[in-house]
Amino acid sequence: MKLCILENDYLDPAIEATYKGYGAMFELLLKDAGATGTFDIFNTVKGEYPESFDAYDAVLLTGSRADAFSTEPWVLTLRQKVEQLLQAKKKLVGVCFGHQLIGLILGARVGRAPQGWGAGRMTYQWLAPDMAQANGRSDIALLASHQDQVFDLPEGATLLATSDFCPVAAFAVQDRVFCVQPHPEFVEAYSAFLLDKRRAALGEAQYLACTDSLAKGHDGDVVARMIVAFIGG
Repeated sequence: MKLCILENDYLDPAIEATYKGYGAMFELLLKDAGATGTFDIFNTVKGEYPESFDAYDAVLLTGSRADAFSTEPWVLTLRQKVEQLLQAKKKLVGVCFGHQLIGLILGARVGRAPQGWGAGRMTYQWLAPDMAQANGRSDIALLASHQDQVFDLPEGATLLATSDFCPVAAFAVQDRVFCVQPHPEFVEAYSAFLLDKRRAALGEAQYLACTDSLAKGHDGDVVARMIVAFIGG
């Protein structure tokens, strides 16, 4: 596997030494799921991109604190790059912000969720039991951290995961696009760090409920195996 990871954020300095970056978190996740090969990480906030995407089997877009609909120059540049990748039919994996950006480019509405923050461990109905590495499952639990959502299923896409809180939680477009709103790359300690930072914004009741939910574990490893299978074809 030769994977290009477009890292769309940087970590809080208080925790950067532990986790290094979202690109590194994905590399660890996918290697634990059996992926082998080359993982090249480019930080788009800093304007980093490969000279060419041609040699890569797939491109993975990470999460970000930015909005997918932002007019920040680096987001507009990234959007242009992703539009070109979609036109070239390059395999794309999008997570959280990446999921939203790809959805937006494909014509879906994306914006602030009226129900507020999705945070902590959240559960979803899994609608694709026959997908490679899904092993017939009908539900999935993942760690979330988002206040934006994709509101519509893009034209030509297949809905993979849904919940009352997040109706378009994951989708695919044929064998070319795989997008998921929550974070398979998160570990409980990192999710707890984010919850602590947002305690006031969440309110005490939601903060405590989300923090308690982390003890139940999540299925990030399952989604990682799906991603590896998707990239491998």
